[in-house]
Amino acid sequence: MKEITVQELKEKMDKQEDFQLIDVREYYEYEICNLNGELIPMSSILDQLDKISKDKPVIVHCKSGGRSGVIVMELERRFGMNNLYNLKGGILAYAREIDPSLATY
Repeated sequence: MKEITVQELKEKMDKQEDFQLIDVREYYEYEICNLNGELIPMSSILDQLDKISKDKPVIVHCKSGGRSGVIVMELERRFGMNNLYNLKGGILAYAREIDPSLATY
């Protein structure tokens, strides 16, 4: 499984690189804080595979990197997707290291 750090994500955002950011947390978590990614909760991601880009990097994140890591590994294993990256440390690491103004829970 490929991973990306929060610093690398911030750099991609600042450069306005072309990638897809998917948040696999639940709706109530997204409302607390988010990185403006596309919300596709873990429980429904297999039903929404058509929303996941096949032709550009896709960065998947959750609260701390656990759920998103499971999703990345499962999509790679079951569907052969090789453009996926797990956000190491999740949104908590982003809040801690990049943007302390983000609410955490």
